[in-house]
Amino acid sequence: MKVPAGYRIRLEPEDEYCHEPDAASNYNESMYFNMFDPAQKIGGWFRLGNRPNEGYAEMTNCLYLPDGRVAFMYARPKISGNAELKAGGMHFEVIEPFKKLRVTYKGKVCVLTDPNEMADPAAAFKNNPIVDCEVVLDYEGVSPMFGGETVKEDGSSLEIDPEKSFAKAHYEQHMAASGHFVIGNERFEVSGHGLRDKSWGPRYWQAIHWYRWLPMNFGADFAMMISIVTNAEGQSRMGGMVLKDGKYDLIEHAEIDSDWDENWYQTALTARIKTQSGTDYEVTGRVMSLIPLRNRRKTPDGEEMLTRITEGMTEYTCNGQVGYGLSEYLDQIVDGKPVSIPA
Repeated sequence: MKVPAGYRIRLEPEDEYCHEPDAASNYNESMYFNMFDPAQKIGGWFRLGNRPNEGYAEMTNCLYLPDGRVAFMYARPKISGNAELKAGGMHFEVIEPFKKLRVTYKGKVCVLTDPNEMADPAAAFKNNPIVDCEVVLDYEGVSPMFGGETVKEDGSSLEIDPEKSFAKAHYEQHMAASGHFVIGNERFEVSGHGLRDKSWGPRYWQAIHWYRWLPMNFGADFAMMISIVTNAEGQSRMGGMVLKDGKYDLIEHAEIDSDWDENWYQTALTARIKTQSGTDYEVTGRVMSLIPLRNRRKTPDGEEMLTRITEGMTEYTCNGQVGYGLSEYLDQIVDGKPVSIPA
């Protein structure tokens, strides 16, 4: 990560655990995991975001089944503090910081034959079966850590505007994962790779104009995360990393071209990147199954804001190797259209 003069990146093992919340009402502390089994073409992702100053957590469980169905659940369970990431039937445990973590879930999921129905969540949950679900996954790091908190040279935190913040600290790591999913009467023993992240600080989903986030694994020794984040003025920040031979080669430039369907959901993509070592990569992606999610917020002056996040399980190809991961596209929706789509 490029750090301006006078600043540094701080990351300690203690950051794997929950922090003392900031005073900002929208303080968020979240952890996220994904994993994909290349042999069975099954996968999923899991997120818990504590909002202790608002008294609830955001819990998401999303599982992609081999036949294109998606099992999904979202909830806002009440919480009374920020002691741990455990809410709504989901629990994230740190077994050994930066090395071993565990994800468990026991609760319900909505099984969608047509995942696009989640564009209307009320109808989707009403018209599709709700079944019992269990997830148990053990994660082990296969990469160094990427990211942390940008602080001043003396270690003091930066001052940020909570209204414009998405997170004050963020880190990621590629991992191996194994365990099982149970969806209704179906059980899947799974083994594969994925990526996890952790962030904390004030967050509004509307703080970013649009972004593209492409985490992917081609095995234990070759993986990527490609990121493009764009603000309302059209300025883009590109980043991410390539894992090769146990080390991260940071991305300096990235371009992503996407194919779309009639709903402006991504169906395929081509990413071209250049790393600090001067290596060029071209990655193609085919979206296998996609679910559209959303976040709505009303500003203090009454303005309705809508953020759409399309989550696609994606098959990636690079240098003749095939891997799996996610294509996550976030857009603010204005006049019914994603802001990243040219007029």
